[in-house]
Amino acid sequence: MFRRNLWIVLILVGLFAGCATIPTKDIQIDAQADPKANFSAYKTYAWLGAAAIVNDPRGQWEPPSFDADAEIMFLIDNELRKRGMSETTTDPDLVVAYAAGIDMEALGLKVDPKTKMDVVKNVPQGGIVTVLIDSQSGFVIWVGVATGEVQENPDAKTAKARLGYAVTQMFKRLPK
Repeated sequence: MFRRNLWIVLILVGLFAGCATIPTKDIQIDAQADPKANFSAYKTYAWLGAAAIVNDPRGQWEPPSFDADAEIMFLIDNELRKRGMSETTTDPDLVVAYAAGIDMEALGLKVDPKTKMDVVKNVPQGGIVTVLIDSQSGFVIWVGVATGEVQENPDAKTAKARLGYAVTQMFKRLPK
């Protein structure tokens, strides 16, 4: 009995510790849906493409050997599949596109810990916009947006977790 309880406690500690190490408080999510769209009718999708707008002259935001574009597409695929959709190359119900933007030179207000006053500082920003388009009408039926502060020199685990959080939270706002 003691041994079983010890394992349960260790597992719970590991889960909570793992969740606490990835910062997500700065990530803001928004989404808008066409109120006339019947989201349950969409069963297939195809990728329109992806765009990246990056202002990172020192190469600080993406860890070496981490492909953020591939990760974002994987995460979006995963969220669409959770909703029962499948990817197709012929006659899709939806067309999916996303854009990611990074500005490592962005300025913003931060509280100076010494003076407790707002001061202008470098606050790198990033964002992802995901768009779902009805392939029959060509109209955008849903747009999801995630923005946040870019973590400078993150490791691959942190970058992956933050992207995962952003995409998951964005798709929680997709009507069923």
